[in-house]
Amino acid sequence: MMFERFTKDARRVVEGACAHAREAGARTVDAEHLLLALLDGEGSRASFALSALGLAERREVVRGALREARRQAGLTRAEADALAGLGIDVAEIVARVEEVHGVGAMSGDRGDRRWWAGRRPAFSRGAKEVLERALRVALARHDRHIGGEHLLLALTVLPGVAGEVLADQGVTFEAVSRVCPPLRAAGSAGR
Repeated sequence: MMFERFTKDARRVVEGACAHAREAGARTVDAEHLLLALLDGEGSRASFALSALGLAERREVVRGALREARRQAGLTRAEADALAGLGIDVAEIVARVEEVHGVGAMSGDRGDRRWWAGRRPAFSRGAKEVLERALRVALARHDRHIGGEHLLLALTVLPGVAGEVLADQGVTFEAVSRVCPPLRAAGSAGR
């Protein structure tokens, strides 16, 4: 099973993502929750990479961008631009919906944290894709385990809000790979 290959740091990221989803009252754990949990991490290869790329100082910028995207139903800029090309103004729709139903009405969050009580977290298709891609990244790098750095690398290559926000901050697959090379290349045979 894939989770057996997760390091303690990667497991903490998944647990942190579940906690972020619960706090938001979200119905599922999404890729954005994985990114938030990566931002919370300390002392891991992923946190080192994020710090080396200057994201440690810009955590609040990233969190704000994720909040704003969630407010707009999780649409990426490309999706909003495509809708604009069809004459649909996403900002106007969000404003109208929030006028009637309150701020964050399009986020899909329930706002009722009790909803999570006794439930196992469900992972969205996007979050599952991140986990699967992290496995592929680890295999391609000949790493024996899946760590937080593999989750971060997966987020940078998959389409979606998390990857878009990371790219806006200069956190790309190439940049992360440069500051966080494969373990064997870094002189380690595993963990």
